[in-house]
Amino acid sequence: MADPDPTVSRYVSLRNAFFSGVILVAPLCLTVWVFSWIVQLVGGAFKPLFLLFVPNGLRDRPGLDTVWSILATFIVIVLVTLLGYVSRYVFGKFFFSIGDRFIQTIPGVSAVYNTVRQIVNTFSSQSRHMFNKVVLVEFPRKGCWTIGFLTNTVQAEAQSKGGTEVWTVFVPTTPNPTSGFLLMLPKADIVELEMPVGEGMKMIISGGAVVPPWPAIEHARAREAK
Repeated sequence: MADPDPTVSRYVSLRNAFFSGVILVAPLCLTVWVFSWIVQLVGGAFKPLFLLFVPNGLRDRPGLDTVWSILATFIVIVLVTLLGYVSRYVFGKFFFSIGDRFIQTIPGVSAVYNTVRQIVNTFSSQSRHMFNKVVLVEFPRKGCWTIGFLTNTVQAEAQSKGGTEVWTVFVPTTPNPTSGFLLMLPKADIVELEMPVGEGMKMIISGGAVVPPWPAIEHARAREAK
């Protein structure tokens, strides 16, 4: 097999080096071009208003023309951001409040709306921290098992007067988990489950139609493998 021509090899090496340089420089050039375009478009349009607040001695210096355009662009971006923040957190809450009051005046719809809102609040991140673990308890009678949430293991007055270590369990109703039963049961009568709190909530609100996979550890490993 013949050796490659040294001239061709040098050409290929220079070509590859050139394209490697283009790949490295192109994003930087594109960023500079976009930034310059934004400064010329936004800063050029609002610079006259900005210059009204600049002293005359600095306003007419030609070397600072680009600086004033950049500052004007920065101020416009800040003002637009503040406007978006105000519209989102002030006007948004205002219009949401008006819509909420309007829905509350519609017979029938208000009842469904309030129920759904209560369910959403139950599953929100602010409320879910109350549930420490999913448990299984015999309720409302022996031999009848139901899903509940362990809410507390603190031994306060109500728990300590039971004569043994008592844990607090909340058993929600199905399919509306916003109501339920507060049970204080001996620790020995509570079976702790591996399923996450979110999976337990899905099982309750679905009336048992949604059953989380088990063993939970193997399911978690299968999801990590994907």
